Amino acid sequence: MIITYYLHPIALAASPQSEEGDALRLAGGLVYASRFAVIAREGGRVTSRIRYTLSELRAALADLPAAVCHQFENLQRIPAALQCGTRTIRLDQPQVMGILNMTPDSMSDGGQFLDKPDAANEHASAMLEAGAALIDVGGESTRPGAAAVWEGDELKRVIPAVERLAGAGAAISIDTRRPAVMEAALAAGAHVINDVSALRHDPRSMAFAAGTGAPVVLMHAPGEGDDLHGNAAYGDVVLDVFDWLGARRDAAVAAGIARDRIVLDPGIGFGKSVAENLALINALPLFHALGQPLLLGASRKRMIGALSNEAPAHQRLGGSLALALKGMDAGVQLLRVHDVPETVQAVRVWRGLRDAALTDFSQLA
Repeated sequence: MIITYYLHPIALAASPQSEEGDALRLAGGLVYASRFAVIAREGGRVTSRIRYTLSELRAALADLPAAVCHQFENLQRIPAALQCGTRTIRLDQPQVMGILNMTPDSMSDGGQFLDKPDAANEHASAMLEAGAALIDVGGESTRPGAAAVWEGDELKRVIPAVERLAGAGAAISIDTRRPAVMEAALAAGAHVINDVSALRHDPRSMAFAAGTGAPVVLMHAPGEGDDLHGNAAYGDVVLDVFDWLGARRDAAVAAGIARDRIVLDPGIGFGKSVAENLALINALPLFHALGQPLLLGASRKRMIGALSNEAPAHQRLGGSLALALKGMDAGVQLLRVHDVPETVQAVRVWRGLRDAALTDFSQLA
């Protein structure tokens, strides 16, 4: 059987200082890792897990499998900024992506902005003023059980919103699985393609995305067709999602999408139980070994309600912020959220705690 190896950072810090000495800079310097686990898996089963300090890992690299060495290099990759028209979104700090759902049936805000351009404009403007780096416009709900949307309806929902945002000079991502919507949205002023099917839903999507040169977000979802939540069977959810995202990244590169324009999303809430979602969030540092910027979309997700007495979606701010902070602690670069002002405030405080001009890290070593 083939043995697959994974290099998992398991001890993170806010600075290079640690008990073991200098730590490895991850995600362009958002976090630092001082201890690691080399995991071996054979036939879908983890067969070994060996822990190393950074100095021990460096000394052992020459004798470790090539996959571990490659992932060690990936952990140190400095992510390129996302170029969105005249706007440059730096990924050496956490950035907030505000959600604008132009749908009647999305999980927490369905119907609030559909056919209400003034309300949509006001909400988008408020998110931008609060500090959102870009706005993610979607016209199809992807919650479990949601009905598929006709392409024509999706276009009618999203294109006017994209045009208004483009007129305001915003950086825009289009949340869609359909190449016709991607094409129309980019022509209307969008900059990033955010595809929850990771460019699998339509066989034309991959080639189209490659031809545009636009950045793409590839999200993990176990299902195909209109049921992205189906076929969810995992041997080890963390390692399975890691392998799946690596394969989609490789497919995108092979199709001609530049590697520095690929963002990966583990797909929290898509075909995953509460326990599986928690496992993924706790293992987020591992995904840096893929060498791509990471997006975390956990805002108002069902798992928060499951852990908080079934709180409805609009009452999940506290849980959403807790997950956003966990993502930042893991070095996630992009946070896709509904509650932009509160998340931006959390990001600013988080950054303050890691600012060497404000904190004497020598006291923590």
